Amino acid sequence: MTPAPSSRLDLASILNVINMGLIVVDSDENILMWNDWVAKSSEVPEAEALRKTIATAFKEAPSPAFLTALRNSLNYGLPVVLSNALHRSPLPLYTASDEAQERLRMHQSIAITPLPSSDGKRCCLIQISDSSNSIKREKMLRSHSEMLKRDATTDSLTGIYNRRFFDEHYKMALGQSLRQKLPLSIFMVDIDFFKEYNDFYGHPSGDKALIKVAQTLKSQLSRSSDVLARYGGEEFILILPNMPQEHALPFANKLRQAVWNAAIPHLRSKVAGQLSISIGVST
Repeated sequence: MTPAPSSRLDLASILNVINMGLIVVDSDENILMWNDWVAKSSEVPEAEALRKTIATAFKEAPSPAFLTALRNSLNYGLPVVLSNALHRSPLPLYTASDEAQERLRMHQSIAITPLPSSDGKRCCLIQISDSSNSIKREKMLRSHSEMLKRDATTDSLTGIYNRRFFDEHYKMALGQSLRQKLPLSIFMVDIDFFKEYNDFYGHPSGDKALIKVAQTLKSQLSRSSDVLARYGGEEFILILPNMPQEHALPFANKLRQAVWNAAIPHLRSKVAGQLSISIGVST
């Protein structure tokens, strides 16, 4: 049964309610279709855009990469996809920011599909999707992943690496040292009489002392390959690749002196009136 004229589907209305941009250009890049989504996002009305070329219809020029992709599709009849990973905003399309209600350049995914036309010449359908939300989700997921990774390898009190990171890094550092036949120096640091410190000053002060010692030890490292980690309790461990024994012992004294110079009072120490450390070295 043929539907009544009033109930027939209006193709133009359907194309205008689709939540994506649709543009059709002919073989000379003249615009034949410009749906409402494109009109709203570009702030260029359909009537103004029709019969203009794709290069001149927008308020700003499309990116060279987009124009090259479109011309290749028109010339060779091959479909093209411009992913948002490599081409964030090829067209001057905008979306409103919820916070400031300002127009922000839209991140886009674009598919260009060649179409045959009645005159034998080639047209192209350009489909545009707003990928701004997916980009935001991607950034949030990446940030969350980095935060989880950081939490898994960082000591929550001192901010330096934790025992878990050290165990994994030590295996790699030792393997590299053996393969390249280079020295590897390990420093085990222990705060002297730290139990007495905690008992006398209290655990909050003990935490502050651990943080200060960690910061002091870290300040003595100068190479990106040097690693400092909290091994447990009041113990710290350092890995210094390519450091021979004749340099390791002076460096251990440098660490000990740096903590001593921090002048953290320790009235319950049995060796001095301030916090000190003992260091074991293996190369």
